[in-house]
Amino acid sequence: MPLLLSSTGLVSSHFLMTHCTMIRSCGLLTAQEEPVPLKSIEVELEVRDHVATVVSTLNYKNKENKPLEAVFVFPLPGDAAVCHFSAKIGQTQIVAEVKEKQKAREEYDDALSSGQQAFLLEESDQSPDIFSLSVGSLPPGESASIRLEYVTELAVQADDGLRFCLPAVLNPRYQPRGGLSSVGLVPYSLSFSARVSSPRPISKVESNCSLDPLQYLNTDQTQATVNLAAGHKFDRDVELLIYYKDAHQPTAVVEAGQASAEPGSLVGDPVVMVSLYPEFPQSVMSSCGEFVFLMDRSGSMSNTRIRSAKDTLLLLLKSLPMGCYFNIYSFGSCYEHIFPKSVEYSQQTMKESLKKVEQMEANLGGTEILEPLKHIYSQPCIPNQPRQLFVFTDGEVRNTKEVIDLVKNNSDSHRCFSFGIGEGASSALINGMAKEGGGHAQFITGTDRMQAKVMQSLRFALQPVVVDISVTWDLPKEVSVTVLSPPITALFQGQRSLIYAQLTGQCSEAAEGCVTVKYSLAGHPSENQLHFSLRPAEDTGLTVHRLGARTLIRSLEMEQREHRGQQDGGVKEKVVHLSVQSGVSSSFTAFIAVNKDNSEVIQGPLVRRNIPTPLMLLFNYFMTSYPVILPPVHTLPSEGPCGYSGLHSELREQEGQTIRAAGSQFRSVLHSSASKMTGKWSEIPTISMSLIQMSRPYDKTKSRANSEVWATILALVWLHAFKMDAKDEWEFLALKAASWIRAQNAPCVSECVESGNVLLGCSIKKEALGL
Repeated sequence: MPLLLSSTGLVSSHFLMTHCTMIRSCGLLTAQEEPVPLKSIEVELEVRDHVATVVSTLNYKNKENKPLEAVFVFPLPGDAAVCHFSAKIGQTQIVAEVKEKQKAREEYDDALSSGQQAFLLEESDQSPDIFSLSVGSLPPGESASIRLEYVTELAVQADDGLRFCLPAVLNPRYQPRGGLSSVGLVPYSLSFSARVSSPRPISKVESNCSLDPLQYLNTDQTQATVNLAAGHKFDRDVELLIYYKDAHQPTAVVEAGQASAEPGSLVGDPVVMVSLYPEFPQSVMSSCGEFVFLMDRSGSMSNTRIRSAKDTLLLLLKSLPMGCYFNIYSFGSCYEHIFPKSVEYSQQTMKESLKKVEQMEANLGGTEILEPLKHIYSQPCIPNQPRQLFVFTDGEVRNTKEVIDLVKNNSDSHRCFSFGIGEGASSALINGMAKEGGGHAQFITGTDRMQAKVMQSLRFALQPVVVDISVTWDLPKEVSVTVLSPPITALFQGQRSLIYAQLTGQCSEAAEGCVTVKYSLAGHPSENQLHFSLRPAEDTGLTVHRLGARTLIRSLEMEQREHRGQQDGGVKEKVVHLSVQSGVSSSFTAFIAVNKDNSEVIQGPLVRRNIPTPLMLLFNYFMTSYPVILPPVHTLPSEGPCGYSGLHSELREQEGQTIRAAGSQFRSVLHSSASKMTGKWSEIPTISMSLIQMSRPYDKTKSRANSEVWATILALVWLHAFKMDAKDEWEFLALKAASWIRAQNAPCVSECVESGNVLLGCSIKKEALGL
């Protein structure tokens, strides 16, 4: 095992990596975990359609009067492919090579023993999204510049935006009981620029940070650049959301191989990336299922994170369909459950569970998710109620790969939908659980788009399982295809599926290929077909090749873990060969660089600081009152029912003006609160009560409708009139509300709808409300 010679003696670099990873220290650290000052970060992002290449340059300086040996621990997206690492000390540039991990460690050790500078970059054994850079000797007063390059896929969000996240913090995701985290000012600067190109026009680019105006580079708006505004303090993750027109059109990109590489090799042949968006009919939505919720209550979930997770869970609970079953687990160092086994969804069970959720605190210690998962999987499934597992967590566990393997081994009995809460959530854990569980992953770093994300996952969970999925290729006879991606095991309406394949052989530039995806949905066979040109796209680098290699490497690594202790057919050797050939990181290889010119070495990549992001907003008023399973608009008295027949035509003029004024005030509160999401909802009960009191009918009929029915209809009218742009967020609540109103057999529903239109100044038809 390689050793670092530090001021305190011999220290194992592998020990330092493991130690720093376990306690979630961050940045460039000495053996005593003292920071080496980071002076500045320069990030260049290039987005091509659905994939991104990220180049980060980090500049350090040793201000000590002695040489430093250090370990740099940093996170990357779990599916990222690290493809370049280099260091510059003074005028000396050192470029790292990919080698088998143990050989790389030995070479690093030998270099230090010979008095040479060296650095070693390797992936954590526990989690594929944590990397560690062991730095040899950085001389006193010397500056060092580290250059890291990686490629990654961009996830599609609920609103069709592609999400890129530049992490600013390496969270203490697994913090010992009683551990403390500190927050301070960021002492370094950040420059960030992005270039975006796509076959489709770029409609907009948004961010949680201030951006300079988007600059289009051509008239069809398929290329653009954008920069982070000057003065950014890098005190939060930089999240970029990129929107294309016609985002759901299937696409295929063929990337040319490297001219200097051997023909027939992965790098030497063209690679195609196919992006598919299946379309399902609305009629296949299910109204049943067993919904199991698993909530992280570890210490690191405190403050805004536990509130965000509880808000997410409450919204899901409110939106579940009648007739389903559910249960809620929470975990930390131990785990708890609300019911001994899943119970039927009813007013009483909902009331009990909502009360328990509201009382949840982040007080259960560490993040031990394996045992509650084992317990959940040990429970028998309910006949005709497909199990859907929803997991909420803020970070990483020490046994990420073991957790993901457990989910994969039980994928036949359930689907897993995961939610990463807060900045710094482990993408390897969140994405891995969803991928192996046939579900979908979401990251909630604020509540600005929380409702849409939650409803998207629930909508996916209510879709029936797609079976008999097959992918076939129709190519010219002189071209053969080798699929690099694992078989598709899950398809959802509105979710992108990416397929990577190596194309071997020669064909004319005008040649075309075709890929067909067939599947069975709710007993009905379907297929999606895409024709594409085999002519390679210009100037794409090796981004698609590297992502294809990374995809294949991950599949082989999973296969190797499944054969642990058995003959694995040389899987490890295949991974090492593919990693070295493509220059892409893996769990069995490492980047090693040695400075043989007696110059000095240094440093590492991406840094994250733990800066808690304040909770931007609370739930909208649907989450605040009763009825429990209905869309609770506001708290209203239930004593005397009121009738509303003929209100719009028989109001007395003076009272009519009063009502219209109250309606205007009501609309004003609704709109201002919905747009700002910061309050005034406390005024709604008072306004609503006055509306109800003033809107008694003036005809002689005895028709009556109680206040709950009237309040709920009023809410439905408002939603359909003014909030159709957010329909994805309230659709399930509205369906349940309409179902509840119908079940009441309430009289004069039509009159209530008409009265609501008068009060809110709109003209919504009763049929549009599902009534």
